[in-house]
Amino acid sequence: MYQPLAGHAPAPVTARMENHGGQMLKVAMQTGNDLFARAGSMISYEGFIQYEPNPSAVRQVARDWMTGEGAQLMKCSGDGLLYLADYGADVVVVHLDGDGISVNATNLLAFDAHLTWSVERVKGMAKFAGQGLWNTRISGQGWVALTSRGTPIVVDCGGGEDETFVDPDALVAWSPNLKVKGKRSFKAQSLIGRGSGEAYQLAFSGQGIVVVQPSEDSTDRLRIRG
Repeated sequence: MYQPLAGHAPAPVTARMENHGGQMLKVAMQTGNDLFARAGSMISYEGFIQYEPNPSAVRQVARDWMTGEGAQLMKCSGDGLLYLADYGADVVVVHLDGDGISVNATNLLAFDAHLTWSVERVKGMAKFAGQGLWNTRISGQGWVALTSRGTPIVVDCGGGEDETFVDPDALVAWSPNLKVKGKRSFKAQSLIGRGSGEAYQLAFSGQGIVVVQPSEDSTDRLRIRG
């Protein structure tokens, strides 16, 4: 190999999912251990890996995705190494050990197909966000890969009485056991975010974490209008 490129060669496999650099996901594929991944995210693979767009398991869950925010998924199966990316976004790998995570669909890159997942409405949000806030809840024992537009911050809510407030357009994921409620900030409307429609935050409380990216979601998915 050309010496200047040697430092970018794939490292030995140490886990089912791991980062290659900050913006690429490496997945060790094995027969019988399938993967759901964002459609179009495959950038390279080694071995024999097959792809099934819009598999039946995804179609059944997608019927609950009322807001149209659902990312198209493909099913990946076979043996080899699979590399995924999403337009240079940072990749965050999470291992679930019987617990769960609630993920913004636009930040979901891949997850083990055997994990339990569903599209859920966040209770108590409809009065703030029209149809409400819909996220993908994933739980069980396995791996999940998220994307972030820049290096994210992971906030530990700590389980105290203090609330953690997040711009909804910067939200990536959170612990599903956290309590969530909306808050409007009329007096600070011109200081929060970049537009008049962003005087609105999500308040998290309880025991768990919130993952926040340093960039607002360009899909405008949760912004309050009018």
